[in-house]
Amino acid sequence: MDRPSRPARVLASALATGTLLVTAACADGTGSPEAAPASPAAEQSPASPSPSSPSPWPTRALTTGGAKAALITRADLGDGWNQVNNAASWRDKLLAGKVDVASFLNGRTGSQDCQKLLDSLYSDTLLGRPVGASALTGFTNGDARLLYQVGDYGKGSLEKSLDWMKSLAQTCGHFTVTGSDGGKRTVRVVSSALPAVGDGRQGLTLTVQGTADGAPVTLVLDVAAVRAGSSGIVVTNGGPSGVDHGATETAARQGAQRLQQVLAGKTPPPTATATG
Repeated sequence: MDRPSRPARVLASALATGTLLVTAACADGTGSPEAAPASPAAEQSPASPSPSSPSPWPTRALTTGGAKAALITRADLGDGWNQVNNAASWRDKLLAGKVDVASFLNGRTGSQDCQKLLDSLYSDTLLGRPVGASALTGFTNGDARLLYQVGDYGKGSLEKSLDWMKSLAQTCGHFTVTGSDGGKRTVRVVSSALPAVGDGRQGLTLTVQGTADGAPVTLVLDVAAVRAGSSGIVVTNGGPSGVDHGATETAARQGAQRLQQVLAGKTPPPTATATG
């Protein structure tokens, strides 16, 4: 990973002192996002459509043990990544704020979608609240953080969530946000490609520009969601020094393979075998 610039070092320092982060109640590495609080303020790559043919994935329900077994491991991501036990408490204040309605040509309708995007990323509820079993884990690599979630959200809800995500690059391509301190931030959203895994998938990359301790900072964040029957995977990955897109793709691919094995009643090996 490139050596972080001075602004990136400023942000890394701010992260360490809590300037840009607030924490929720601590949870272990397989905690559920259910307890996550809501936000304090209320280039297009083709995305693969959901197939019309019956799902090739097993349809058994995800259990609590299965959700934990479907989590990716440090070995899946490779050298440089370290697993942490406080990922459920991660909150990035650059994602918290009020979307400026006046910056939208289509008015409040567009701004509501963008507000929902920021709020759901802040509270780890991009696909909504799980209706069944769920688990999460997190990894760090320098100042980059990768959060991995898996859960049973219901097939219909997942399909709606993926359709909504596919619209965001156009609806929320560029907008502004006002933080609780009155500071302005700009947000750019573009679609990103993902490996052809699962029954449906959608990737996004967000670039958030703002300030920390009076210095300009930029957060780049990959967001990936994969549907497997009624179960879903969410990966968020990035930091102030940029984002390793390869790590995002690896997490989505390896995680989908592990989830497929769990839904087939099998126990995934410590490290899934990469294919495709």
